[in-house]
Amino acid sequence: MENNRNIILAIVLSMVVLFGWQFFVAGPQMERAQQQAQVAAEQAQAEAALATPTTTVSADGTVAPAADGSAVYADRAAAIAATSRVVIDTEDLHGSINLTGARLDDLELKQYRETVDPTSPIITLLTPAGAPNAYFAEQGWVPAAGATIAVPDGKSVWSVEGGATTLTATTPVTLRWDNGAGLIFHRTFSVDEHYLFTITQSIENTGTSDVALFPYARVARHGTPKVANFFIQHEGPHGVLGSNNLISKKYTDLQKEQQARFDNTTGWLGFSDKYWATAVLPKADAPINALFSWKNTGSYDDYQTSFVETTPVTVAAGATATHESYLFAGAKEEAVISAYQTHYGFDRLELMIDWGWFSFITKPMYYLLSFLYGIIGNFGVAVLCVTVIVKAIFFPLASRSFASMAAMRRVQPEMKAIQERFKDDRPGQQQAMMELYRKEKINPLSGCWPILIQIPVFFSLYTVIFISLDMRHAPFFGWIQDLAAPDPTNIFTLFGLIPWDPTVLPFIGSFLHLGIWPVIMGITMWVQMKLNPPPPDPTQAMIFNWMPVIFTFMLGTFPAGLVIYWAWNNTLSVTQQYFIMKRHGAEVNLLGNILDAFKRKPKASEPTKS
Repeated sequence: MENNRNIILAIVLSMVVLFGWQFFVAGPQMERAQQQAQVAAEQAQAEAALATPTTTVSADGTVAPAADGSAVYADRAAAIAATSRVVIDTEDLHGSINLTGARLDDLELKQYRETVDPTSPIITLLTPAGAPNAYFAEQGWVPAAGATIAVPDGKSVWSVEGGATTLTATTPVTLRWDNGAGLIFHRTFSVDEHYLFTITQSIENTGTSDVALFPYARVARHGTPKVANFFIQHEGPHGVLGSNNLISKKYTDLQKEQQARFDNTTGWLGFSDKYWATAVLPKADAPINALFSWKNTGSYDDYQTSFVETTPVTVAAGATATHESYLFAGAKEEAVISAYQTHYGFDRLELMIDWGWFSFITKPMYYLLSFLYGIIGNFGVAVLCVTVIVKAIFFPLASRSFASMAAMRRVQPEMKAIQERFKDDRPGQQQAMMELYRKEKINPLSGCWPILIQIPVFFSLYTVIFISLDMRHAPFFGWIQDLAAPDPTNIFTLFGLIPWDPTVLPFIGSFLHLGIWPVIMGITMWVQMKLNPPPPDPTQAMIFNWMPVIFTFMLGTFPAGLVIYWAWNNTLSVTQQYFIMKRHGAEVNLLGNILDAFKRKPKASEPTKS
């Protein structure tokens, strides 16, 4: 009897465990898996729906329509003229919304021009599909997997509803599309005084059954744009996606990966150029499945950044439901982007600007530079002032570094004597050197640490100058009218007297643009090195002697603002080092060192004069 009762109790407990496991663990896990599979299917369906068909131009230059009726155009103007549009006109933006697809595919930035010439064209950001280098953004809806609901796509022709026919900062525009099966779609575009579009989509259900649709948004870019490909700043697909943090993809990397998915996340994503960006943004904390993708259509590379929200919008029969998302399209102005992040709660939107590895230093450096620019009115002079301030802050560290160099220069004669005495005995030479350092209480590495500590600060300042939109087309003095462009002079053309372009020469052409400021920078770097004690190793000495020449040619095509900063920093360092070393009793014969560099060195076979 006791055994039977134990068996029954064991069976009951086992059933409780099994059913409890099924109800509380396995069931929810299976349900979540089914939901994720459904969302993945919807994402795949969205990707198929968003695919842009290949189109061609016939041999005689006429437009050849693709299978779905889309076409390519000779240029951007032809693509814009081919469809009906709603004009965009604000203080910062000019463009239009394409009524075919209700997509934003024509946008120019009024406040920025291609060159310093005030009559040059304003910057073009977005371009319609079918035109060369198409670049556009759109929002829409994705039906649930297996549903046969007709939703608007890139070929749907919308109509303008209401009286507003021009989108301004104070006048939104509403578009309408009827699927003919009981659903009426509205899309309202509004824009602020800068670069943020708010897209409010609504669905009016006049049918007899409920409808569930998933909102999506994407930015598409046809063709691979030219990028600086410089390690300081990212250009290409990027975004901030929840716990995945900042995602940055090079165009070449995306071609290899083809797809990079980030499911069940939050955030925003798009494309970033050096000074401009376009990104689609759901509401803060809205759950999304995000996708970076690439494919080759046969005629161009098609890059896309897109998201599908994982929570459907359900529209009851006879009711209307709305959904809101955002689009950023414009200049990467720090104050504007920070204001959007604060006001709308966008997750780390500030990372749309690539502040670099030392962002905790770089951003304060930028604020200081902007503050000084507001007082001085010249961005180049502001850079010079910031460099002086940084030098002043690090003066104690620099003093220690240069004091160590002074001590090294003071014992230079003894070091040379040791080298001569132990010419063929390398271990003995090193041991004698260490004895000399111990005797004179010199740590040869003590001068390095203060410099190493300063490197992140100076690198941050360097980064600010490189990425700053404020420096673009900002004049300095004289011939420098654009601090973000290379020095326009060239010593290889005798500053314009010889009518030829040496940069077009194969192999070496890229090194043959050398302006006045890069030469000044190279001279200041060379003079600074003449203050330092020469390395005991001849190979190291040769490398140090050639470094100013190498850097001069390297910086020939760098932005003038960076070169001016570097030359000014070297000049301050020379002045600082000279006085500190003199104060510590080191003999500083700068002029003599410079003149010695031009004297012919005796060959090994020649006797030296006594």
